[in-house]
Amino acid sequence: MPKAKILLLGQLPPPYMGPSLATEILLSSSLKKRFLLYHLNTNVHQSISTIGAWSIDKIYRNIMLYGLFVSMILRFRPDLIYIPISQTTVGFFKDSIFILLALLFHRKTLLQLRGSNFQNWLRRSSTLTGAFVSFVLKGTEGIIVLGSNLKYLFSDYFQDARIFVVPNGGDFPERHGAKDNTFPKILYLSNLLLSKGIEDVLNAALLLKENSWLRFHLDVVGAWDDDMTKGKILGLIKDKEIPVTFHPAVGGEKKFEFYNAADIFVFPPRGPEGHPWVILEAMAAGLPIITTDQGAIRESVKDGVNGFVVEKKNPYQIAGRIKFLVENPEIRKKMGEESRRLYLENFTEAKMVERLSFAFNSVLAK
Repeated sequence: MPKAKILLLGQLPPPYMGPSLATEILLSSSLKKRFLLYHLNTNVHQSISTIGAWSIDKIYRNIMLYGLFVSMILRFRPDLIYIPISQTTVGFFKDSIFILLALLFHRKTLLQLRGSNFQNWLRRSSTLTGAFVSFVLKGTEGIIVLGSNLKYLFSDYFQDARIFVVPNGGDFPERHGAKDNTFPKILYLSNLLLSKGIEDVLNAALLLKENSWLRFHLDVVGAWDDDMTKGKILGLIKDKEIPVTFHPAVGGEKKFEFYNAADIFVFPPRGPEGHPWVILEAMAAGLPIITTDQGAIRESVKDGVNGFVVEKKNPYQIAGRIKFLVENPEIRKKMGEESRRLYLENFTEAKMVERLSFAFNSVLAK
């Protein structure tokens, strides 16, 4: 029996962000053994700083993408088209053109949201925007979300059976070798955006330095969003002598060297998230995690089991949890082991492929 043909739309890095990393993992996964995959790279950005900014060149590249999309439909005749959608007005409008073109050619279309801000965006949008979104979604076969607690986002548009849950998953290396740190290393690894909680992490480190005898070192790994954010953050720690080292964004083996060297992972986003890859990577590395309740994070980090879920914008809670883990190495070790166990049970590449294949086959069988 011939494999079903799937046309996947999605960004590839650079820049390294959740959606682009997801596409990269999907295309190299065992999904290609189950389906005949074709891919359209929808990335028109080369760095984080250009996201949200418009130019004539970007408009031209988007128009070219729509033409290429139509030519791929005509050439490959896919049985199913997989389209990630945005949760901003401009982003959704761009994505809607792909969706409407797919429907025009009578292709089954399955969407995916890699976030959790969809309803917040629609509440702030006009009635006309809401009606347009409803019209576009109505013609599709269903949608994929990143966690069971996110299904509610689309309950007004799809029956429950048409909302599929596919958490992120990947094959990440296990941490090897014993630690030789003189004192515990704390790791923050993400793009340096205020919405990702970097300011709260540094304020927590400042509180620990000023109000505790605690010895630790903080490694911050990531790319700056803009000069204003960079100036604010560096101004915060200027002359404070916080034990922190900033490192540029890294990928591949170098990224996992940071996980391997760390004792505690801290990622406390302030804004809506989907299912952050950094959380899964830290779990795979066997690290206890301090984070916030955004998106599907709580389905990975169990409070008191493999880490702590704190309030957003609360450096005092972050500092308290860091202090507890530093002072209790046995609990820190046990939580790290739980992270690794939960990762192996739920968030490997094989688990993601299995769930995604179920979603694809369910739509194809209709």
